This record gives sequence, structure tokens and C-alpha cells, in this order.
Amino acid sequence: MLEARQIGVAWGGKPLLDQVSVKFVPGEVTALLGPNGAGKSTLLKVLSGDLAPTQGAVYLDGRPLASWSLLERARRRAVLPQESSLAFPFTAFEVVLLGRAPHVALRETPQDAEIARQAMKQTSTEHLAGRSYPSLSGGERQRVQFARSLAQIWDALPDGAARWLLLDEPTASLDLAHQYEAMAVARQLAQDGVGVIVVLHDLNLAAYAADYVVLLERGRVAAEGRPEEVLTAERIRLVFGLEVLVSRHPRHGQPCIVPLPPSLPSRERRAASQPTAAQVLRFRLLAP
Repeated sequence: MLEARQIGVAWGGKPLLDQVSVKFVPGEVTALLGPNGAGKSTLLKVLSGDLAPTQGAVYLDGRPLASWSLLERARRRAVLPQESSLAFPFTAFEVVLLGRAPHVALRETPQDAEIARQAMKQTSTEHLAGRSYPSLSGGERQRVQFARSLAQIWDALPDGAARWLLLDEPTASLDLAHQYEAMAVARQLAQDGVGVIVVLHDLNLAAYAADYVVLLERGRVAAEGRPEEVLTAERIRLVFGLEVLVSRHPRHGQPCIVPLPPSLPSRERRAASQPTAAQVLRFRLLAP
């Protein structure tokens, strides 16, 4: 189990997280949701050990995460950040192979290379293997990094301990098809016993993929539970400030959220409100 106990994080005197306590269990996909600035990415960094909380602690299997060595953490959990910069002209395959580093004694083995190839196949990036990583598009880089994180936790651990995959907005730069493909991979990992924690902005994608949802607001847990328990029209209105219609998806039965934003002016009204070329020219001539 991965557990956050009374987590607090402050930066420049401003609280980013305040008394956050959440338990995560292996074999489930947990989505961290909330408006911009709610503390989602900060919480993920604390859970991964990349950021030390100013209050509280994270526990992995009942042991404080801070007491785990970096190598122990790297063998147990993989992290996919929002952005991954790399200046060296590695190939995409070499980047994925970096995920095997925590498990390598002297150098990569043929088995490590095969795992990297399988991870690229699972993320539909095998055709990018020989490409220079810096030459890839933003979405292609993100998928390659996703494959790298899969390669890192590919093997079951000898002691049967749970593996963890922490994803920070993994679909932000992906097209629609690859967004759902990535979440399908996350669901398959959960079925194989991996604990997946993912930061998402798309509520429908979270409803589709997540077993459990933690909704953050202003650094605190506003609600947590199954998607159908948390993603209600009233709660979305209160937390996000947007009216929505929530129904059941006709295929998978999870919540289907349709935004109901304010009406935009009709095309005719918008066209009528646009200044003519003569009006623009007159304004420029008369402008001081």
C-alpha cells in the first residue's frame, strides 16, 4: 500500500497541500482530479519521493518512503512527469532502455533490450525506435517516455511486492486515440497488480479509466470514492464552477459528463458585431 498521511506542502509561505491523507492500493487506477492549482502534481511528486513534504509523511508498505534508498524506490515505482527534457541525441529505443537502469548490474542484457522493445510495442512506438529523440513531436516524446516508465517496472518483483506507476498528465500532448490507448494500458497494468496513480484534467477520461477518484480543491481533498460517487453534477459545479449534465455512458456505464457552458452569440450576431474594413481604416487614421 502507498499512503499519504497528513501531507502538507508550502512554497513561499503559500500552502499547496493542506492535511492531505489518501490511501492507494495496488491493482487499481486512481485518478487525481481538480482545477488548475488544486495540488494534483504536487501530491504526485510527494508520493513519488521527488518532493519532501513540509508536514506529514508518505508510507510505502508501512515504511516511511524517506527511508527507502533511491535505488529501492526506482525498482518499485516509475514516474512519468509532465515534461521530460533530454538534450542528448539518443534514439527513442535508447531512451526506453534507460528505464531498465535500476535493474542493471553492469550493462543491459538481451532480456533488457527485449523488455524495451515490448514496452514500445505496448505504447505503439516501436516504429520510432531508430528516430532521434529530440526530433520527435511532443506527443511522440510523451509516448516514448511512457514506454520508458513501463520498462522500468516491467518485471514482477522477486518478493512479490507491488509495483507502482505514477503518471502526471500523461495524455496532455496526445491526440484522442492515443489518450484512450494510454489509459487502456494503465488499466491492463492495474489488472496485472500494478498500482497506477494518474493526474488527469479530462473528467470523462478519468471516469472511463479510474477505479477510484481523488478530487482536490485548493490543496485539500474535496471528495474521494468511485467515479460515480465523486463525479456528480453538483460537485463538479461547486469545484470547477461549471454546469454539467452527468449521465451513464451507453457502452461502459461510467459517468458521461457533458459541459453546459454559457451560450455563445450566434454566427449572425458575431458577424454583425465585427467592424468593417472601412471602420478599421477610419479608426487607424483618427488614432493619435
